[in-house]
Amino acid sequence: MARASKMVVADVSFLADLSGALFWKEQRLLVVSDLHLEKGSSFAARGVLLPPYDTVATLSRLAAVIARHDPRMVIALGDSFHDCDAHERLSLPDREALAAMQARRDWIWISGNHDPHLPSDLGGVVADEVAIGSIMFRHEPTGASGEIAGHLHPKARIATRGRAMERRCFACDGERAVMPAFGAYTGGLSIRDAAFAKIFRTPGLMAHVLGDNKLHAISATRCY
Repeated sequence: MARASKMVVADVSFLADLSGALFWKEQRLLVVSDLHLEKGSSFAARGVLLPPYDTVATLSRLAAVIARHDPRMVIALGDSFHDCDAHERLSLPDREALAAMQARRDWIWISGNHDPHLPSDLGGVVADEVAIGSIMFRHEPTGASGEIAGHLHPKARIATRGRAMERRCFACDGERAVMPAFGAYTGGLSIRDAAFAKIFRTPGLMAHVLGDNKLHAISATRCY
């Protein structure tokens, strides 16, 4: 069963993975965005009790997609941690799971608005943005051609078989893309929100919707 489908950004072909990751086969590069690790413990500290399993679930999904594509490099597009102290709350097993994924591959943490000052003891390197060929990877989208960003957590709401369905999605118009949030406890922003209109100023915006068994490419105009 196909777990990925082709998505083109500025004439570069990527595989949009059903998990919400993006794979650049020629570069053997895997990209994920907005892991928001330790969001559950952050909310618990403020009295909002959520099951404390988001980090385990997110890292397990990340390990699975890494095993599937075997990248030589991983870029995490910012907001990998839900707050500035989240890395300190990682359990030892979670740290070990992360270290195992980083072994024998390059790993780049892009700083985000939730984690602007990433620590140096988590493995990998920290950067504000990364350019590879004609593609620029950063956290907050600017609308530039060739840009792949995160931050906005795009989701699509569509009507199907007489009922509404809301799912995470990649937002892409062929020149730029915004990735879905990868984290287990992350919410989303409708692809029809004005924030996306500011980034995608040309016609042709598509929602690559994460379905149960495959991705569905749907015009943003069909979403609501």
